[in-house]
Amino acid sequence: MDTSVTLSGLQLDNPVLAASGTFGYGREYAEFYDINILGSFSFKGTTLEPRFGNPQPRIAECSAGMLNAVGLQNPGIEAVIREELPALAKVFHKKVIANIGGFSVDEYVECCRRIDREPQVGLIELNISCPNVHEGGMSFGTSPGSAAAVTEAVKKVTTKPLYVKLSPNVTDIVAIARACRAVGADGFSLINTLVGMRIDLRTGKSLLGNGTGGLSGPAVFPVALRMVNQVAEALDVPVIGMGGVSGAEDVIEMMMAGATAVALGSENLINPYACRDVILALPGVMARLGIDSLRSVIGAALSQI
Repeated sequence: MDTSVTLSGLQLDNPVLAASGTFGYGREYAEFYDINILGSFSFKGTTLEPRFGNPQPRIAECSAGMLNAVGLQNPGIEAVIREELPALAKVFHKKVIANIGGFSVDEYVECCRRIDREPQVGLIELNISCPNVHEGGMSFGTSPGSAAAVTEAVKKVTTKPLYVKLSPNVTDIVAIARACRAVGADGFSLINTLVGMRIDLRTGKSLLGNGTGGLSGPAVFPVALRMVNQVAEALDVPVIGMGGVSGAEDVIEMMMAGATAVALGSENLINPYACRDVILALPGVMARLGIDSLRSVIGAALSQI
């Protein structure tokens, strides 16, 4: 069985990734299993300066998913380059995906410029879709103009493939993808979380310190699948699909919708072995479905819906 795929020249043994924000900087999960089994992973969203994140509580459960309002807690770009990447190199021997957040175009540019120099980084994932920060983040990804502006600025200072992580909290995700592609985006990651909330019936207040949070988990899978399909149908560029993926069948379904690679997110928080288990299950599912090569199923559903 051939599980290999290619993302903008980056060869992956298999299409299974761990989504940003659910896998830290890799070391934590390396204590559970050999993370080199992964195609790759996207490290925790990183900003120019260290961030403590949002007030507690940051997690709320709900049917078929969870809400998080972590708020891009991270040690800052210099600490990631100085400490996290060297530590990661000891346990992960493949290229990693660098997820970069920001609160201004200048901040995105500076972070991407610095991380672009790092040989361990294979792709840059431009996070213009985080719903859990009050400035920056999703505000850049909800209109074609602002999304294109930050994408164009970053492309001028980077040499690595640039994948833009898109928000589902928009009316026309294809228009935003087209605008980013027009100024040089090499591919897309989608979707980020949907904005949601839960209320404590005893207090009448939100269960999250931030008020709202990002909904992830199986509940969002059909929405993610639809948006992956729309962007893949409209633009001939690679897509990393994510959102509610929890099993090997979901991976293949995402690829049929148009994804070249597929990331597991909140499932890692439920089961730290989730990515490993999906990768090990893929050959059996492929055999059952008569699939010899995963590349052959990419976009199988395009122009058929």
